[in-house]
Amino acid sequence: MSKLIDDSLSDRHFIVTLLGITGCLALLLSVAGVYGVVSYVTSRRTQEIGVRMALGATPRQVQGLIFWQGMRLAALGLAIGLITAVALARLLRHNLAGLQADDPALIGMAAALVTATAAAACWVPAWRATRVDPVAAIRQE
Repeated sequence: MSKLIDDSLSDRHFIVTLLGITGCLALLLSVAGVYGVVSYVTSRRTQEIGVRMALGATPRQVQGLIFWQGMRLAALGLAIGLITAVALARLLRHNLAGLQADDPALIGMAAALVTATAAAACWVPAWRATRVDPVAAIRQE
């Protein structure tokens, strides 16, 4: 009997595993995208960062500036994504029987995971911005 139950559930286990792997890959791609954008914007602002540091900005202030600018964009994307997801879940609930996608705990955990990964992706370029030599950055033209 257990063999029969395992056989009947094997398709569902495979689909859930495949969806989990796809979700992880999507999260990794989003982290790479956020990191790439924040790194690019930070590299284009090397002279500005050098001037700020030459005028007395501490590395912590520079790191905070770069980090929070990246996180504002991530928060905007998260808000748009949450609104879209809730709207689509309500729309699909009428078309798909048994869809339960409005669990606040699940949505909160997903938002926390996306926020944590975006924070990690923004922190690395912000940390690298604190290593800018002000004199070399100002000379670079």
